Amino acid sequence: MNAYTQLYINGQWLAPLAGGTFETFDPSSEALITRVAAATAADVDLAVQAARHAFDEGPWPHMSGAQRAVVLRRIAQGIRDRQQALAELEVRDNGKPLPEALWDIADTAGCFDFYADLAEDLDSHLEQPIALADERFSSVARKEPVGVAAAIIPWNFPMLMAAWKVAPALAAGCCMVLKPSELTPLTAIELARIADAAGLPAGVLNMLPGLGHEAGAALAEHPGIDKVAFTGSVPTGSRIMQAAARDIKNISLELGGKSPFIIFADSDIEAAVEWIMFGIFWNQGQVCSATSRVLVQRELYVPLLERLKQEVEKVKIGNGFEQGVLLGPLVSQGQYDKVLAAIARGQEDGARLVYGGARPDGFDCGFYVQPTIFADVPQDSWIWKEEIFGPVVCINAFDEETEAVRSANDSRFGLAAAVMSHDLERAERVARKLRAGIVWINCSQPTFTEAPWGGYKHSGIGRELGEWGLGNYLETKQITRYDSDQAWGWYLK
Repeated sequence: MNAYTQLYINGQWLAPLAGGTFETFDPSSEALITRVAAATAADVDLAVQAARHAFDEGPWPHMSGAQRAVVLRRIAQGIRDRQQALAELEVRDNGKPLPEALWDIADTAGCFDFYADLAEDLDSHLEQPIALADERFSSVARKEPVGVAAAIIPWNFPMLMAAWKVAPALAAGCCMVLKPSELTPLTAIELARIADAAGLPAGVLNMLPGLGHEAGAALAEHPGIDKVAFTGSVPTGSRIMQAAARDIKNISLELGGKSPFIIFADSDIEAAVEWIMFGIFWNQGQVCSATSRVLVQRELYVPLLERLKQEVEKVKIGNGFEQGVLLGPLVSQGQYDKVLAAIARGQEDGARLVYGGARPDGFDCGFYVQPTIFADVPQDSWIWKEEIFGPVVCINAFDEETEAVRSANDSRFGLAAAVMSHDLERAERVARKLRAGIVWINCSQPTFTEAPWGGYKHSGIGRELGEWGLGNYLETKQITRYDSDQAWGWYLK
C-alpha cells in the first residue's frame, strides 16, 4: 500500500511537492487502508503544464483515431487482466458488494473499448463538407480536440466514473488531469498505472489524488485548463461553474438527482418491488439517478408497500466480501451522519417510517444503515425534495396520471425518472412528459455506454456516454476556402 504516496505527472511517479498525504479508510470496519499522496496547487500547476505541453507539442492530438484506439484497447485489456484485484480494491475503498464491484470494473473496460471504436470511426468524420450558396467558396466543418481537460470524479463508482471521462477525452485527442475523490482514490491510481503500461505518451494523462478544496479547486481554476468535467454535488458543481466562468472554460456537469418512479395500478407487483429495490438500494443508494421518490397508484399502494417491506426485510447487510451481501456500508462517516440526519428529519416532518431508519443490529463498527422505507411523505418535506444519497426510499400514492406527472416534475432536479405500466402507450406518453434527461420504462437504473447520460435543471449541463460523451471533448472549426482564380473584387475595382 506504500505505492499510493506518489502522484502521476508527465509519465512519472512523483512525491507531492509539499510532501503531504491523507488517509483512506475501509468503510466496513473504519480501519485505515493506507495513506495517499495529497496534491496541492503547486502539483496541479505541474500536472497542467505537463498536459499542456503534451497537447501543444506532443503526438497524441495529431495521431489518427485508429492509432489512439490501439492504446485505449490496451487500457481496456489491462483492466480486464486485473478485474478481480481491482474489484477487491474497490470493495475495500468504497464498501460496495463484490459482485457490484466486479460489474463496475467490467463496465470500465467496456467503456474504453467503446470509445476506441468511436476513435476509429472519428477518422472518417473529422471533416464534413458544407454546401454554400456562393460557388466561388468551399467550406468544411472540422472536429478537433478541445485541449487540456480536467476531470473531477466522485466516490460512488470510482473507477467507472473515471472511465466515463478519461476514455472519451483520450479518444478525442485531449490531454488531461484526473482528480479522484479523496474518499476513494485507489482504483484511479491503478488506472494511471494501467494507462502507463499501455504506452500512453507522457503528459497525456496525469493523476492527482488530493483534497477537493485544495487540488480540486486549484484544478478547476487553473488558466491552463480548456475544459472541466465534473460529477458530484450541486453546491460543488456551482462553485466549479463560477470558477470556469472567469476564464470562459468549456464545462460539463453531472450533478444530483431526486428521481421519481411512477407505478400504475396495472403493473406486476413483483416486478415493481424488484425495480424499486434495484432503483434505491443498489450501491447503498449512493447513486445520483436513484429513483428515490416512488409514486404508486392508489389501488396498488397498500399491497405494494406490504410486499416491498417483506422483501426489504430479507436484504443481507454486511461487508462487501461476504457471500450474499446486497447492502454494504456507506462510504464514510460523513455520509453515514448525513443519511441518519435525513432519516431523523423525515420522521420529524411527519413521514411514516415503514422499515429501517437506523444502524442494523450486530454492527458495532462500519458505516451501516438499514434499508429504509418512508410512506405517506409530505410533498413539501425535505426528504421528498432533496437528495439523501443513501438507501432511503420515499413512497406516496396518486390517483390520476396528470397528478403523478405533476408531482414527478415538481423538483429542482431532472436527472432521471421511471414509469411502470402494462399499458405501453400510457407509459410512453408519460415518459415524454417527464422533465428528465434519462427516463426508464418498466425498469429503473439500467445504464448503457451507448446511450446519453445527463440531466435537466439542477442535475447538470451536457451529456456523457455514447457519441455525446465524445462530443464533450471536441470543438468544431469552420475552414472556408476561396476557389476562384480571380480577385474578389470588392475593394479593387
